[in-house]
Amino acid sequence: MQIVRTVVWVLLLAALLVFSAFNWTPVEVKIWQGMVLETKIPALVIVSFLLGLLPMWLLHQGSKWRLNRRISSLETAHRTAVANAAAAPPPAARESRDTPAATAAGGDVPAADRGGPGKPPL
Repeated sequence: MQIVRTVVWVLLLAALLVFSAFNWTPVEVKIWQGMVLETKIPALVIVSFLLGLLPMWLLHQGSKWRLNRRISSLETAHRTAVANAAAAPPPAARESRDTPAATAAGGDVPAADRGGPGKPPL
């Protein structure tokens, strides 16, 4: 993934250099009524790109930080639960309700599950 990101940035830089070489002309940008800024087109393009990129990059970094904190919190909770489960004694083995003696005598098994002639009891 890192190589793809590097290739994209290199291509973007190459396109900017080619654009700058062919458009190195001064332009006037009217900011307010009495304020005019004279600059080169590539400088205007770079500043515009950074003004669009910076807020989205900051939003991405904030989301990444928040999600990493959440992942760390969940991993810590999981490690604590596993450690507590390992430290707790195993639960006592429960006796099955369907022991062979209870089934043969018709003890706790409902009448519908006892089976009939030709049917084995469940």
